[in-house]
Amino acid sequence: MSSTAPIPSAESTAFAKAFDSICANIGLAVRGKEHVIRLTVTCLVSHGHLLLEDVPGVGKTSIAKAVAQSVDGKFARVQCTPDLLPSDLLGTSVWNQHDGSFEFRKGPVFANLLLADEINRASPKTQSALLESMAEEQVTADGSTYALPKPFMVIATENPLEHHGTFPLPESQLDRFLMKLSIGYPNKTAELELLREADHEAVLTSLTAVATSSEIRAMGAAAQRLYVADSLTEYLVELAERSRNSSLFELGISPRATLGLLRASRVWAAAEGRNFVTPDDFKDLSVPVLAHRVVLSSEARLNGLSPATAISELIRSTPITH
Repeated sequence: MSSTAPIPSAESTAFAKAFDSICANIGLAVRGKEHVIRLTVTCLVSHGHLLLEDVPGVGKTSIAKAVAQSVDGKFARVQCTPDLLPSDLLGTSVWNQHDGSFEFRKGPVFANLLLADEINRASPKTQSALLESMAEEQVTADGSTYALPKPFMVIATENPLEHHGTFPLPESQLDRFLMKLSIGYPNKTAELELLREADHEAVLTSLTAVATSSEIRAMGAAAQRLYVADSLTEYLVELAERSRNSSLFELGISPRATLGLLRASRVWAAAEGRNFVTPDDFKDLSVPVLAHRVVLSSEARLNGLSPATAISELIRSTPITH
């Protein structure tokens, strides 16, 4: 077997109830985006980081704030600009005149949830400092190492249409994000509800926490005990191998990507009240987890393929052996 025995059904039911409670709370402020909300909470419980790429005004910042309001933890926001320095994120050492020593003043990265707004406007040096913290969950300054709070999640946003004064994230740094999502415009009903609200910002700030940081950690640990059949882990390896040898990809699926897909799929399955993972869980999460981590070949780009389409085709054409 590739994992432990299934967790009790009662525990799976409790997990799904807690998961739904968080999603419902976020949904009070983010209308008509149930699927995006479930993916966002899956990312949170999976201890992953999220990149939201979409046009301005569709609710990228609102969904990050709603997640922060729904979980009893510390929230920090950084507006990324070209002159933002790594020390503005991580913190800096300050001279203490009283005892004649330097003391480290922690920056906004020391939070349970950090919103990095317009991350592609920050310089590569500052991006690297943030993404290093995302990978190691710690900050090293002046020879000392400081652990970041747990859970620690970065929700970064970027506008795909804005190119002047931006620094696109390279593939190696995109790989640090568990998921990349696009929120999209709301449907007509959701937009009408939004317009009829007296004060949308008040709705957002009035949200109360429905889960604690320790409960999020416990949910993540419980989900990783879900049963995964050997045939499914073999399928993930086969999927990665095919992507690395496919003419569609210049850069295929990395081991970090397969680990991320497995981890997120366990949470996705637990959120449905199941104590085992199915192939459909992989299919549901393949594009959000994998598409931003691959690089298409020149031939695929010339044929008008997108990374999402290429990943979907790879999933469709790779059989699962039982």
